Amino acid sequence: MAKSGERGTTPVRRSAGGIARGNTAGSARGGPAKGGPARGKSANAKSKPRSRGKATSKSSGASKSSNAPKSGSRASAARSSKTTHRAKRQAGNIGGDQVEGRQAVRELLLAGKRDVREVFLVAGQDPAPILNDIIDLADEAKIPIRQVSRSRFETMSRTEAPQGVVALAAPLRPVPLEELAQVPAAAAKPFIVVVDSVVDPHNLGALMRSAEAAGVTGFVFSRHRSPRISPTVAKVAAGAVEHLPIAQANGIAGALRDLAKLGVWNIGLDAAAEASVWSMNLADEPLALVLGSEEKGLSRLVRESCDLLVNIPISGVTPSLNVSAAGAIACFEVKRQREKL
Repeated sequence: MAKSGERGTTPVRRSAGGIARGNTAGSARGGPAKGGPARGKSANAKSKPRSRGKATSKSSGASKSSNAPKSGSRASAARSSKTTHRAKRQAGNIGGDQVEGRQAVRELLLAGKRDVREVFLVAGQDPAPILNDIIDLADEAKIPIRQVSRSRFETMSRTEAPQGVVALAAPLRPVPLEELAQVPAAAAKPFIVVVDSVVDPHNLGALMRSAEAAGVTGFVFSRHRSPRISPTVAKVAAGAVEHLPIAQANGIAGALRDLAKLGVWNIGLDAAAEASVWSMNLADEPLALVLGSEEKGLSRLVRESCDLLVNIPISGVTPSLNVSAAGAIACFEVKRQREKL
């Protein structure tokens, strides 16, 4: 908890008129664009295992190195250790440690799944019910709330419109891919959204918000070709990141093959597909809805790893839909079909 004398911050407590200054250091209480040629049917990918050659060690014939350490070897080892530690630490989280926006911060506090270190509010904001909720929730959880000047707040925030609220929290942690295919027996069958190289954080956040609202039980994105859960993603998702189990994959095509082995049907959204999403008859099965990048749609390997390709019929002149809009339509179509069963 920051001290009350910390420069540029003022502790906050709830008052009848909304936000008030206090004298204590904290509360004392408690379808994406078309991609590739048209295909009538998707091809099931039958990837051949890569041959792993036997490692052979060759003797160089050189004499063994002396026991005396080489110059700079300790410094080099220290740097290597730090790099390895940093890589492991980054691999263990997917971002989400800074949450901005009123709805996103309130949902972070309501979910209570992550440790929240501190909440910052801009001084002089007009009272609002959602701000009162944030203050009450933080107060109940004994989370320090700091009131800061607008200039300092602007240096802290990383989104375009943080709405006067920023929370610092423990990062989100990914779950194993196989866990997404094994929902509790009492719950609905697995319904997973997989994104192939969706790089715009606004699209990713909007897609996560729609997916969670439609009852999606898990979310998968690439470790290398999608943004982490940045403040922009978390804000646009409006709290969905707190409820969606998220897995990272080294390669989306490989992840789809793994899901297929776990009994999940992979359905790709492709503007060039012949079948319509309305005619999809796999809604009652464990399924993964696969969405391609904003520019190119599904990549070739990902398309070939899908069991079925479907499109969203379009009547207007515009040839395709934004990936987040296409994903929302497809997610709610799956929800509609499942509710009819």
